[in-house]
Amino acid sequence: MAQPTPTFLDELTAAARGCVALLTGKRNAPDYFDFSQRGLVGSLIAVLLAVALAGFGPMLSGIQSPPGASTQAILVNLLLYVAQGGTAFLALRQMGRTDGFVPYLVASNWVTLATAVLMLISAILGPLGSLVLILVVILAIASFINVGRFVVTLKPMQIGILFLSQAVGVFLALVIVSLFVGVPPMPQ
Repeated sequence: MAQPTPTFLDELTAAARGCVALLTGKRNAPDYFDFSQRGLVGSLIAVLLAVALAGFGPMLSGIQSPPGASTQAILVNLLLYVAQGGTAFLALRQMGRTDGFVPYLVASNWVTLATAVLMLISAILGPLGSLVLILVVILAIASFINVGRFVVTLKPMQIGILFLSQAVGVFLALVIVSLFVGVPPMPQ
């Protein structure tokens, strides 16, 4: 008998549980993510939602932004995403672990959406949001490490190399963006 195809909402719910499992260090965290082609597409939709939240979230929360700031934020976030994915692929290829690229990407994409939601909450909370921002940084680092440990099954040194490669890739992407586009304006 054919299995019913899960909806995006089902995938979102399972991925949210997977993100919590990653943050709490549960070894079964990969069980919540769909690493098939369908799951990859679903996680890419999650990234597009995260990028949209990053671009339009401040306006939704009532923060005034200069004209074009949302478009610029979306373009910068997409470029950073490509840089992060590209450097992850290169690092995993150098380690002989290209088999872990799709699982890495799927889990990281869902973590990106969760992070975008927390960042929006941080913006809404105003000055109190800086505490949420600190929490987001800590959770992002913990989830990155646990994606490496439990999803891709990397050794600690490999996780460090992956982290360093992505940091360099994102830094270079930011330099390129600032040279061509300029520094994004700050919300008022």
